[in-house]
Amino acid sequence: MLYFTSFSNWGIDGKRYTISEVIMSMTRGQSAWFSTKNAKSSETTREVFFSRVVNKKNTNIEFEQWLVGVTDGDGSFHFSEHLPNKWTLYFKIGQSSYNLRLLYFIKSKLGVGQVSVSADGMAEYRLRDVKKIVQHIIPLFDKYPLLTSKYYNYDLFKKAAFILTDNSISTSDKHILLSELKSKVRPDNYISPVWNIVNNNISCLSEAQTIMSKSWLVGFTEAEGSFYLVTKSEGRICHAFEITQKLDKIVLESIGYLLGIKIIKKKTYFTVGTTNSKHISNIISYYNHTMKGMKSLEYRIWARSFNKHKAGQARFEYLNKVRNQMRNIRTMRLDKNFKIINNSDL
Repeated sequence: MLYFTSFSNWGIDGKRYTISEVIMSMTRGQSAWFSTKNAKSSETTREVFFSRVVNKKNTNIEFEQWLVGVTDGDGSFHFSEHLPNKWTLYFKIGQSSYNLRLLYFIKSKLGVGQVSVSADGMAEYRLRDVKKIVQHIIPLFDKYPLLTSKYYNYDLFKKAAFILTDNSISTSDKHILLSELKSKVRPDNYISPVWNIVNNNISCLSEAQTIMSKSWLVGFTEAEGSFYLVTKSEGRICHAFEITQKLDKIVLESIGYLLGIKIIKKKTYFTVGTTNSKHISNIISYYNHTMKGMKSLEYRIWARSFNKHKAGQARFEYLNKVRNQMRNIRTMRLDKNFKIINNSDL
């Protein structure tokens, strides 16, 4: 069921957005195949057209570093025994189905894997073929290591992949070796070994830049960052930016240096964030024309509303309207053909 009633005639940033324009922003780079008449286009047709567009705009280095950032946020490396002596292994990145654009971008760049949408409104990019994982995924993550504690999971995953593809190891021995790997538990306070370069301590901007690239941070922000509007006091709404993590304090410390904002320790997590107008202005400049997924739409609405010259009650009402519209956008769910559907119909 389409949300034509709920989402037509939006007035974001003083500009009117039709449902078609919002969909086109969701599927930017795919407009030639997206239409009601062409909603049944095959996955292959979508990917061929999409890859022709996105490959012109991104170098491999930028994409690979960006993908590592996305994976540090929303990726997972999995291996398990699904049947007696039968092991499965896969690399996955999960998103809400409203961010299918990001997942198809990843598939088009890697050239392998599948994108799927589940009944609960979630979507994922997944690569199961072990030989393709060894060929495409492991070299990438060896070249640009994960910065979060997820590195530990990747290291076990990599070892499992090499065991599974080693023809000199018997099936029974593979089972023993894989079982031993699976039994390992990540140590408390584990830190990715990449931070050894700075002795596991970030004390200045140059140290942060030594480890963390802008492309990585953009990818991590697409997975974990929030551009939002918050009520600071009665009649006053401010722009806010935030990234939170339960683990990996050193990652947020590095982000704090790169963006010029402070890390704060909460009861159960760490966060870097700000509502300071000067910081927000710098963050708007930092992320301008960088993101690939639907976070880019959220960012554009958020950034444009920051520069609207309204004051007092008029500004409060305007920003409250923008905030509600941003919340509505995030509730959208798409089917595999990028058709907006009602959550209850998933």
